Amino acid sequence: MAMVTKSTTIGEVLARDINTAQFFINIGMHCLGCPHSQGESIEEACMVHGTDADQLVEEINNYFQSIG
Repeated sequence: MAMVTKSTTIGEVLARDINTAQFFINIGMHCLGCPHSQGESIEEACMVHGTDADQLVEEINNYFQSIG
């Protein structure tokens, strides 16, 4: 399974597992249904919401590793 990177789009992450929405909601991104947000990279979303993209990528990858 490919690792998520800062350039991975939110739509790609959610398509892999809708349960990852929790990670985006936790950074204050409540507009996950918006078509524009689906095309944003993790890095872009973190920049807009003032959070660390590297940390979010690590959390998402740890989640994917934990579910196999």
